[in-house]
Amino acid sequence: MVAVVAGVVGLLYARYLSAYVMRQPEGTPLMVEISSAIRQGARAFLRREFWSLTLFAIVMFFILWWMISLGGGLAYVFGTFTSALAAHLGMSIATRANARTAHAAISSYATALKTAYSSGGVMGFYVVGLGLLGLGLVYLFSGNEKVWLSYAFGASSVALFLRVGGGIFTKSADVGADLVGKVEAGIPEDDPRNPATIADNVGDNVGDIAGMGSDLFESYVSAIAASMVLGGAAFGIQRVLLPMYLAAVGIVSSIIGTLFVRPPEVTGSFEAQASQARRSMNTGLYVSNILAVVGALLLVWLYLGDLRIFWALVLGLACGTGIGIGTEYFTTAEKAPVIGIARASESGPATLLIEGLAVGMMSNIPPVLLVAVATVGSFQFGGLYGIAIAAMGMLITLGTVLAIDCYGPIVDNAAGIAEMAGLGQEVRERCEALDSVGNTTAAVGKGFAIGSAALASLAWLATYFKVAHVESVSLTDVDVMAGLFIGSLLPFVFSALAMRGVGAGAFEMVAEVRRQFKEIPGLMEGTAKPDYVSCVDIATRRALRSMLLPGMIVIVAPVALGLFLGVESLAGLLMGALLTGFCMAVFMSNAGGAWDNAKKYIEAGHLGGKGSDAHKAAVIGDTVGDPFKDTAGPSLNILIKLVGKVAVIFAPLFV
Repeated sequence: MVAVVAGVVGLLYARYLSAYVMRQPEGTPLMVEISSAIRQGARAFLRREFWSLTLFAIVMFFILWWMISLGGGLAYVFGTFTSALAAHLGMSIATRANARTAHAAISSYATALKTAYSSGGVMGFYVVGLGLLGLGLVYLFSGNEKVWLSYAFGASSVALFLRVGGGIFTKSADVGADLVGKVEAGIPEDDPRNPATIADNVGDNVGDIAGMGSDLFESYVSAIAASMVLGGAAFGIQRVLLPMYLAAVGIVSSIIGTLFVRPPEVTGSFEAQASQARRSMNTGLYVSNILAVVGALLLVWLYLGDLRIFWALVLGLACGTGIGIGTEYFTTAEKAPVIGIARASESGPATLLIEGLAVGMMSNIPPVLLVAVATVGSFQFGGLYGIAIAAMGMLITLGTVLAIDCYGPIVDNAAGIAEMAGLGQEVRERCEALDSVGNTTAAVGKGFAIGSAALASLAWLATYFKVAHVESVSLTDVDVMAGLFIGSLLPFVFSALAMRGVGAGAFEMVAEVRRQFKEIPGLMEGTAKPDYVSCVDIATRRALRSMLLPGMIVIVAPVALGLFLGVESLAGLLMGALLTGFCMAVFMSNAGGAWDNAKKYIEAGHLGGKGSDAHKAAVIGDTVGDPFKDTAGPSLNILIKLVGKVAVIFAPLFV
């Protein structure tokens, strides 16, 4: 009941933030029209995704009913429903907040920042509220641990559709818009004459809000469910309930932390406005983390009387904070790695690409070392249960983290609307200052999501060992070796298919934009309107087609290996997929984020500014990095988590 009440509190706070956002004026009729087009495109994408997801969920319901029980099938459907509902509600407010943020920027920097941040908080608290509420209700109605795991498996299905499909959508539109608009036609980004502009803005919402929300919803409920199962196996009822109590502490701490985000008015330079935005949001995060640590200390001390579990949680929280700091260093425009990439652009796109690849590879050092330390340390404090609690520690203040992360695409949309609606140079600069921080918060959010996915995957690996009755595996066993090789291969195949989907979608988008530029009289002169709907439709259809094969591979590969080579070989596959997928995800996400901010650094007036040869090279780097950071990299989170869930759910077949 504590979990249920805490979940309801999270939902009520999300509703409060939603009401605040909706009270803000939406702006001029043109701004309302642009925002409405973005909202309708996002709804059209979700409708098609949810229709396909419904068919998939029906099939899985009968499979889980047959393998586990009717309760297992129903819990899976419930997990699918709650995750999809969180994504829908959060994205619905985000698509209403973009014009409101742009309009607020006309008169008040502080109100614009507060509006965008509050809208991001709506997604954050719907995720933690519905996630914990759903798991609490499942636990109330069933004591079967496989039913709890089925609920988490349902959340994984939504993440697969929205994270992978949304990533392909957003970058198909973005790359297509950039190649024809900025590179060929020489018109500004977010120019209303570009037919792909609305699809690009839709993509920000479906990929970085609905997709990210479903990704972290999955990590959140996965970490809690895995902790409950491992706690019950090793210790008993107290440690089954502890993860839900800790999640409740996290929700309350996150709510209080967001109340400390009260930005003052800033009328200074671009850098001063960006710095204040970063400082205001970090204040909320620091307050949330401090309160969560104090609350967890009191809870563990009074409830268990054993502080070793508390230290495992602190290790996970510290690991998440460290990954955020490392990601910020490698992707922020003011830091040496991004400045180095920007300077490389002076000698052309080839050297810029080489430098960006090197930065992405080197950026693996902090997260890999931090996860290794957290894994070893948490195991010393609590065994496999300690590892699962460390994953929970990283996600305990998820409400605040998602508020900061979803802020990014909202201010990106606001900056686009400010340009399309012709709001003036001062307003556009104010929105661009907020957007520059959003690029970094989005990159940090992706790093956080990848790190949490790694620890959640470790928790599911431990759960697999338990349910498959595997004590240990030997690296000299040829079946285990085969599993390691196949598992290491999966992230490469998965990423290639996702990148190819973006390339194919961008090709179709380029052809459509060129056609409209050629066939619609007066379009380039601004006297005629482009056909935005056709571009949204192209990106939606391509996303659905391109995500089918990667999704099938994630489910079929572990089942096939378990049936043909056994449980030990499947354990090797899980380890290989986790290790390779984690490093690849960090590399691609950070390389893409660094290329993006190198372009922004030049556009701010450095190295010749917009229109210079350095800027043209940076645009190419950003175009290559887009599917890295927004499609293939984040999608690997789903791979490394979902293969573990499939292995756990289907383990009885292999045993």
